Amino acid sequence: MALTGRAALLAALGSLPVGIWEPSWTGILAVNAPLAVACACDFALAAPVRRLGLTRSGDASVRLGDTADVTLTITNPSRRPLRARLRDAWPPSSWQPGTETTASRHRLTVPPGERRRMTTRLRPTRRGDRQADRVTIRSYGPLGLFSRQGTHKAPWTVRVLPPFTSRKHLPSKLARLRELDGRTSLLTRGEGTEFDSLREYVPGDDTRSIDWRATARQTTVAVRTWRPERDRHILLVLDTGRTSAGRVGDAPRLDASMDAALLLAALASRAGDRVDLLAYDRKVRALVQGRTAGDVLPALVNAMATLEPELIETDARGLTATALRTSPRRSLIVLLTTLDAAPIEEGLLPVLAQLTQRHTVLVASVADPHVTEMAKARGHVEAVYEAAAAAQAQSERHRTAEQLRRHGVTVVDATPDDLAPALADAYLALKAAGRL
Repeated sequence: MALTGRAALLAALGSLPVGIWEPSWTGILAVNAPLAVACACDFALAAPVRRLGLTRSGDASVRLGDTADVTLTITNPSRRPLRARLRDAWPPSSWQPGTETTASRHRLTVPPGERRRMTTRLRPTRRGDRQADRVTIRSYGPLGLFSRQGTHKAPWTVRVLPPFTSRKHLPSKLARLRELDGRTSLLTRGEGTEFDSLREYVPGDDTRSIDWRATARQTTVAVRTWRPERDRHILLVLDTGRTSAGRVGDAPRLDASMDAALLLAALASRAGDRVDLLAYDRKVRALVQGRTAGDVLPALVNAMATLEPELIETDARGLTATALRTSPRRSLIVLLTTLDAAPIEEGLLPVLAQLTQRHTVLVASVADPHVTEMAKARGHVEAVYEAAAAAQAQSERHRTAEQLRRHGVTVVDATPDDLAPALADAYLALKAAGRL
């Protein structure tokens, strides 16, 4: 079998007479000269790196947990073929742990004057913008003894969007919304309902829905049917202060709050309501206003992608003032924040009346399921102390929720998995009660 490349050269060097390997200048030159010539030729035949042209295309956004394919096109304008190894560098959070080495490194061959495409598959582990760093290319000669290396900038940004895992609950919530629209005779008449039609009375109907004038004009008892008002305004307020950074499971509380806000936004927009978003701690971090029903969900997802908790105390007065400026007319303000005693009692309660006198207020908070598990612990001294601490934390949380309810606030307190459907149920309950 014929030997080629590096193997042929080493075989040729190995066939030299034994005497030539004596430690003399003549012997050294006799061995090194052919190797130096081979390396020089290999270097000269390696395609130049700096003249290569690099362009990108592919996915510009991806949901957290999904994969994004970014294509890199390499153009070789030289007269020599490009035999290269390539490293496409991205931030470490662009891949699952342990997969960066195989995902970012590629081998390619580009004939003279041609181009080739290679694809880097990203699987980000964090929200936000992931920007390509640099492309390092090592070009080898035909023998593989020598190489040229250089780096290129090939800018590209992939925006990692929230996963919106709670969208699985949307069909069931929409079914309840349609049921709510059709179950109008059972609704209580009050603010936030619109007259729909008249129909004949059946046993079990609310007698307050009887239309006596219509009944007097016909031989049967007529009842009014009501349907929830549409085109109401909902302001979703995300507290991005330090309490939103607390981790529940593998994610910060802010991520669970965003997931719940997205489900509510999708449901409310289908119900004909207008949805805006405000993210605030000591300044506005994100603001989405005036979007149509078809555009509101993509706008919210895009705005939430780059949000991160800020390790500062939320300015409750500033948040309240900004919310009032954003919602000059009566609205449902959904505040996704903590139920910890100190931030509520010292921050929100003193300014809560400014919101409740003009708007309907709903406070939603992420509960830690580990605290519930601790409260059930028994069997040894440490477990009993853990249970006592958990019970005290739960008691303080319930007391804070009751304080808010006494001010007319609807409170939703649920674990990350249950927060989104619980918040949607609270919205539907407000619709059914005529408070929205």
